[in-house]
Amino acid sequence: QVQLVESGGGLVQPGGSLRLSCAASGSIYSINPMGWYRQVPGKQRELVAIITSGDRTNYADSVKGRFTISRDNAKNTVYLQMNSLKPEDTAVYYCNGRIITNQGTARDYWGQGTQVTVSS
Repeated sequence: QVQLVESGGGLVQPGGSLRLSCAASGSIYSINPMGWYRQVPGKQRELVAIITSGDRTNYADSVKGRFTISRDNAKNTVYLQMNSLKPEDTAVYYCNGRIITNQGTARDYWGQGTQVTVSS
């Protein structure tokens, strides 16, 4: 059984910072890539940032220069440091990982989501 568990969401004022964490657990052989997505009601889930096992990264244009994705391969954990937050960053943030299990299966796994609200 593979699980992704997120933490670190909350309420922050515009211009503030938050750090999201997502830890994967279970019968995991490898995770590549890992990423963060976000969704607001009535809209499609969108990619925020993604990172490969070799630390190559890609960001949505809307967060470039403000958000930083990183990972700890030994802990199967991915982080999202969010700075200079704007009200339009308000969303539910989901962690994602393309996971190969020790049993040889491969598919995408998602976390349960964590709410980020940017408001004064």
